[in-house]
Amino acid sequence: MTLPETDRPETDRPETDRPETASPEAVPPEAVRPATRILLAGDHFVRNSLLAEALNHALGAPGTEPQLVELTLPWPLEPFGKVAEVDEASDAEDALIAALDGVEVCVTQMGPFTERVLAAAPDLRLIVVCRGGPVNVNAAAARARGVRVCFAPGRNAAATAEFTVGLILSALRRIPEAHRSLAADGRWDASHYTYENCGLELEDTPVGLIGYGAVGSRVARVLSAFGAEVEVYDPYVRGDVHGMRAGSLEALLARSRVLTLHARLTPESRHLIGARELALLPRGAVLVNAARGGLLDTDALCDALDSGQLRAAALDTYEQEPPPPGSRLFRTPNLLMTPHVAGASRAVAQKAARIAAAEVARYVRGEQLAHAL
Repeated sequence: MTLPETDRPETDRPETDRPETASPEAVPPEAVRPATRILLAGDHFVRNSLLAEALNHALGAPGTEPQLVELTLPWPLEPFGKVAEVDEASDAEDALIAALDGVEVCVTQMGPFTERVLAAAPDLRLIVVCRGGPVNVNAAAARARGVRVCFAPGRNAAATAEFTVGLILSALRRIPEAHRSLAADGRWDASHYTYENCGLELEDTPVGLIGYGAVGSRVARVLSAFGAEVEVYDPYVRGDVHGMRAGSLEALLARSRVLTLHARLTPESRHLIGARELALLPRGAVLVNAARGGLLDTDALCDALDSGQLRAAALDTYEQEPPPPGSRLFRTPNLLMTPHVAGASRAVAQKAARIAAAEVARYVRGEQLAHAL
């Protein structure tokens, strides 16, 4: 099976391929078209206050401030999901339609821009999505109505890479188990120091990475600094990588004591790692997935943990989010789980606001957009 191309509007995109997104300098008043009506449809992560501050800095010209309208969406206090024909959006079509009255530009992270919403917003000309990919926008419907769609590539690459390394270390060294026995159970459990129960270390350990974009490349650099034997499988990336290149997915799996996923989810890559692939790993391997839950067959993962084929696994993303109460994941041993928070840092929210504001400023000044579909 081949890996989907990594030149993509996802977070996992090589840093060198991304246009510069530094905050622009203030522009002269005559260069700015005044009174653009802008809807800030933020949420409890990318807050409207962050968007407004970034917009005021990006536009910068006194007396030409845009007309800002605000709508606060409930994410992450309420999970995103499929809304009509779009994915990973807040279920708020009616509220969004009402707020878009007379709006020319909308900046959002989770706004559900379905065909119905777009049809009800005749004045809309630009949607800026504060994410690595605008999956919450019906791109074809937007294009048909002359609405440009932009996104924020690379906003959470550093945060996700750092969290991934944290998951790897936690799973290898059994940090959650040691914490739980002492803090939760009140036991000084010396068995963590026995040969059978103590964890593995990264130095000299073969680690396989599937995907070498903005996240994968950062993880590879960090793991190389730990002294791990890093090997990368990504047939679409050219040039040097940190570590060795694998000639095939099968070759990578056969050598990886630790496997970490960094690919984009496409129809081709769904269940990229299933029962067959897990069986190719050395017995007692560790698997980490902070990319997309659909890359991994959940039942096959649970089977591999139950049988001991996998020593441990760490997940931040899931095929169904949140996992249903009866999911096997909650009763499978040696599984570390976090609720899709790898990209959750204050810096990510601030970067997203700055990237989006810079795009709005380009639009208002009549300049070419940097991150448009």
